[in-house]
Amino acid sequence: MYRGHQKTATGHIMGHEFIGIVDQVGSDVNRFAVGDEVVSIFSPVCLRCWYCKQGLTNRCVEGVAFGTQKLDGGQAEFVRVPFADGTLHLVPEDLDRSLLIMMCDIFPTGYYGACRAIEGLQNQLQSPLTSFHKQKSISNAQNGDTNGNQALDALGSSVVVCLGCGPVGICAIATARSKGIQTVLAVDSVDDRLEEAAQLGAIPLNFSKHDILEEVKSRTQGRGADAVIEVVGNPAALKSAFELLRPCGILSSVGFHQDDLPFTGLDCYLKNITMNFGRVPVRTVFNDALQCLRENQHSLKNYVTHELSLDDAALGYDLFEKRVARKVILQV
Repeated sequence: MYRGHQKTATGHIMGHEFIGIVDQVGSDVNRFAVGDEVVSIFSPVCLRCWYCKQGLTNRCVEGVAFGTQKLDGGQAEFVRVPFADGTLHLVPEDLDRSLLIMMCDIFPTGYYGACRAIEGLQNQLQSPLTSFHKQKSISNAQNGDTNGNQALDALGSSVVVCLGCGPVGICAIATARSKGIQTVLAVDSVDDRLEEAAQLGAIPLNFSKHDILEEVKSRTQGRGADAVIEVVGNPAALKSAFELLRPCGILSSVGFHQDDLPFTGLDCYLKNITMNFGRVPVRTVFNDALQCLRENQHSLKNYVTHELSLDDAALGYDLFEKRVARKVILQV
């Protein structure tokens, strides 16, 4: 919206990430009362439809993102929250609000992108079709090792690339490192972002200065990355993700794409890749993602760089657009 890609009427209220105090409660709300401090996920969840009952809350039939033309957002003194029982969470006392705001969207999204990549690698290691699984079974039978230590070692030694080190990318990197991935290559062109990725234990690579494909191949005996997490949301990033993957690699994309895929079905067939796209089911992963955020809170404590009044929202957008700010909080 800010860049004009999505035309929006004057008076539209933006903002899909917000924390606030409950002021009024509808008759169908059972989990919250006036005065509760709550954090909202970025899209309402009804808890009633088939998708919600399966835990696929990212595809709730009532789901529409806050701050869109269909539902006003939270950059205002008041905001109406439909299906509050499924959409809101009580604010935990052990996290700073400047960190908790990340739980509305960006941390669960990064968490989801990383976990899908890791889950794909785990599935390969556990598949009865793979030689690793067969070797592990023989070893277990001989040594009585049923703890899965070999699988954990193999997973930890995987090479994972994160394309994009903005807010979501940093959250994905933090998650991957927390889940035991030892080698995470962080790709971006903004040095400040790459420095933060390095502080999380990732290997920073500036694509304007390095040949990323050669960097990946040099660390994988020429194969390519085991998994790529793509958070940018443009065709160039997606094409790069495909090219960086080894055959039978995992592509986990949480970027918001509007263009056709920059590769064909035949390309995918010939490379045997596994792909996942789409938005995060925030409600479903909320508690696990929150715990991961707790584990990384000291590394991410300075992620919010600016706190401004709501009256200065335009300045906040400008600072972020110029990459002066990482994350801006607007206070009412």
